[in-house]
Amino acid sequence: MTTTSTAPSVLTVRAIDPVVHGALLVRDDAGREPVRSVDETGGAPLRCCLTRARAGDRIALVGYAPLRRWAAETGAEPGPYDEVGPVFVHDGPCAGPAGQGWPEGFHGGRRVLRAYDRRGRILGGELVGPETAEAVAARLLADPQVAVLHVRAVEFGCFQHEVRRG
Repeated sequence: MTTTSTAPSVLTVRAIDPVVHGALLVRDDAGREPVRSVDETGGAPLRCCLTRARAGDRIALVGYAPLRRWAAETGAEPGPYDEVGPVFVHDGPCAGPAGQGWPEGFHGGRRVLRAYDRRGRILGGELVGPETAEAVAARLLADPQVAVLHVRAVEFGCFQHEVRRG
C-alpha cells in the first residue's frame, strides 16, 4: 500500500461477516432463499472470503445489503441509499479471508470506490484499476468526511467488499 502523511496508515478490508454469511444462507437481505449452484468452471467472486471459487465449489447467490449492515453497526440512517444487490458466497461454512489486507487475486478489472459519510450518504466515487485501487482507497479515507468505502465491480455494479480506516 502506498501511504502519504494524510492517508490512513492501515486500511481494514472487510468481507461479509461469518455470522451474517450463515444467516444469508437461510434467508437473504431481500427476504429470499439463496440460489444454490456448483461453480463448474471456477472464478465466482466469493464475498465471504474475498477469493475466487474453485471449479466444483458449492456457491450461493444471495441478496446482500452492505450499507444496511454497516448502518446497523454504526447507528447510521442511510435512508434511500440502502440497497440490496447480488453477491456470491460459499454455500456452507467459510473461514473468511486469510488476512485483513487488500485481497490478492480477487480483483481483476476496473472497480468503483464509492465513499459514504457517517450518515450513510454517498459522497462520491472514483473509477480505479486493480493496480491503483488500494492507494486510492487510502487517499479517499484520508478525508475525515468519509466513514466507509464500498468497492464495486464496474460491469455489474456488484458490491465486492468494504474498506474502513484501520
